[in-house]
Amino acid sequence: MDSQPLDLKEELARTDQEFHDLRAKHHELEDRLHELTSKHYLSEPEQVEEVTLKKRKLQLKDRMEDIMRRHRQQQHANG
Repeated sequence: MDSQPLDLKEELARTDQEFHDLRAKHHELEDRLHELTSKHYLSEPEQVEEVTLKKRKLQLKDRMEDIMRRHRQQQHANG
């Protein structure tokens, strides 16, 4: 996702509700991960949560990449 132009992400965040929702959820998960990684010790449930959050973040990122790819293909087909 980071290799894509920022303006495309911003445009999709404004114009595509699914992308907007995915991006918001991704940020929520990122914030929670920062909370967990700032701790010196994680309990076993926190360790499981950390792994789960990382997997979920990757799923969200993959879906956002799919939306950006679809958008670029539509732009290319139309122009």
